[in-house]
Amino acid sequence: MINVLTSLLPHVYTSSPTTEEMDDARQWESANSRVERPEPLFSFLYDGVHSSELLQSWDFQCSEEELDEHRSQRTTTFTDSKTGLQVRCVFVIWKNYPTVEWTAYFKNNGDTNTPILSSIQAIDTAFDRGPDGEFVLHHHIGDKCTIDSFAPIETRLDPGVSKTFIPDGGRPSNGEWPYYNLECPDEGKGVIIAIGWPGQWKSQFVRDEGTELCVTAGQELTHLTLHPGEEIRTPLMALQFYRGDWLRGQNIWRRWMLDHNFPKDHEKPLTPKLGAGSVQFYGFNCTQDGDIEFLDRFRDAGIQLSYWWMDAGWYDTGGAGWGKVGTWDADRERFPNGLKPIGDRCHSDGVELMVWFEMERVSSGTWLTRNHPEWIHGGKDGGLLKLDEPEVVGWVIDCVDSIISKSGIDLYRSDFNIDPLPFWRANDAEDRQGITEIRYIEGYLGYWDELRRRHPGMMIDSCASGGRRDDLETMRRAIPILPTDVENDAEAYQCCTYGFGLWLPFFDHTNYERFDDYYFRSSIAPFMQCNWDVRKDDFDIDAAQKSLAQWRIAAEYFFGDFWPLSAYNIGKDVWMAWQFSRPDRSAGMIQAFRRPDCPYVSAQFKLHALESHVVYSVSDPDTGKTSHLTGRELMNDGITITISDQPGASLFTYEKVEV
Repeated sequence: MINVLTSLLPHVYTSSPTTEEMDDARQWESANSRVERPEPLFSFLYDGVHSSELLQSWDFQCSEEELDEHRSQRTTTFTDSKTGLQVRCVFVIWKNYPTVEWTAYFKNNGDTNTPILSSIQAIDTAFDRGPDGEFVLHHHIGDKCTIDSFAPIETRLDPGVSKTFIPDGGRPSNGEWPYYNLECPDEGKGVIIAIGWPGQWKSQFVRDEGTELCVTAGQELTHLTLHPGEEIRTPLMALQFYRGDWLRGQNIWRRWMLDHNFPKDHEKPLTPKLGAGSVQFYGFNCTQDGDIEFLDRFRDAGIQLSYWWMDAGWYDTGGAGWGKVGTWDADRERFPNGLKPIGDRCHSDGVELMVWFEMERVSSGTWLTRNHPEWIHGGKDGGLLKLDEPEVVGWVIDCVDSIISKSGIDLYRSDFNIDPLPFWRANDAEDRQGITEIRYIEGYLGYWDELRRRHPGMMIDSCASGGRRDDLETMRRAIPILPTDVENDAEAYQCCTYGFGLWLPFFDHTNYERFDDYYFRSSIAPFMQCNWDVRKDDFDIDAAQKSLAQWRIAAEYFFGDFWPLSAYNIGKDVWMAWQFSRPDRSAGMIQAFRRPDCPYVSAQFKLHALESHVVYSVSDPDTGKTSHLTGRELMNDGITITISDQPGASLFTYEKVEV
């Protein structure tokens, strides 16, 4: 029985930005941030009056500068001569991507408190679709710690339709996803819209009865006065323009994320990483000797790790388990010399040390609550560390910096298992609503920036109960190693690769010592964590090495373009398939999964992003067979994949045949 799955979208060869796309971005930027007084992209109420009524009469200035070979900057400034409020919008125009971004700043240059600023929108603009077609919004679920986390959703925005998105509890990708792809299929154009705000945001897409769509987004709640000399900021907004189908837009975005947003790995581009750790075998009672034993066994097995992952529980918890955080000293019974011996052992084998922290949540009965309850929203009973206060931010930086330096930590794994929004809101006065959140986010971003300055090349992991803090501002400082806490589930891994991978091309899956093709190939990711007990006499090293050989081949393709070949589906009775394309290598990979209850033995998939007249060699490592097909044949007729196992998985590679 063959299930024919036709191509989801028209074929295109390249995802490199075109001249037309660059022109679209420049024209839009010029119209909205021009040197002459522009119509602002942001909006606000000031003493109850909308900014559109105010800014045309305020003093206006504009300046420009070159930032580097890839970016220029334009700053527009509006000043109210009556109250001294200055509104400054900083635009960054990218030269090698069709991308524009901006952040607005509000500063009180007067001698008294300002009138109330409220309803601040970081973006408030409209898009016109023209006379034909209709807007289609591609959006995703955020992380919910369920199999459908990051599920892609398509919403047609017909006249009168509106959509509102708000994350849960103050973490920016908790339940909702701060990235959108707005497509107008009949016009063959679209724009990606991203919100960079590691807090509580709100976005709205409101379709009128004509041809316009109004888009607004910003911090969900702002209603505050500014004190003399005080300044606040809005979320970062980014727009990226594209032509063609919406997946072309996604791949331009993925390239931009890799080229210019994700932090570099010791000043070099990201590469596939292999991790392992002992915590899953010792519970939360890992020890210095135990970790070193594991490292020895991995070395003896010939498995070269990138990272040794020390997760929650290495610190003094008073025997209460990993969740009791706030005493940031190694448990001296288990780690008599701190973490340095493990760091030294890692480095002697060319392995980097990755260590878990959760500085922002504070438990009662810990060093912090006993010694500095005034630093905690919640006081002696524990709660949220006050990163909205400079003194506390300074302490956190020095504390973590000291542990990193003494231990030889190479990757700072940050976690955040608390909803901050109730603490932020409870701390605000009626005329200062939103200020605690703003100051907290400034403190959080400054904290990570200073750690990176003190430790050049050190990576940070953005974990927050999985993937609940993966906004654009955070992704410029960290990598999302653990996209969700749903683990050890093959179908969940597949769904995550599909949904999360459309936006962020670097993430982890964890393999729990299973080497069958279906499970292992589901767990392949750019960062793969090996939860393997290599100490066991019956550990199957041959199976592990064979599987790792597949991972080494496959992982490189994740850094290319991503083309879904099947629809997204969480069901167990379907096929799931995708293609990773590396145009820089004239090569690619196809992964296909026949799920446990799927009755179809074979499926046919039409490929993307190939050169029509080029011959490609397509290899099946399971059978050792190689076939030669033209790009036209692979894109028009497709490739038929047969999987007899139920469940089962195939992994094909292809490359251009040199004539």
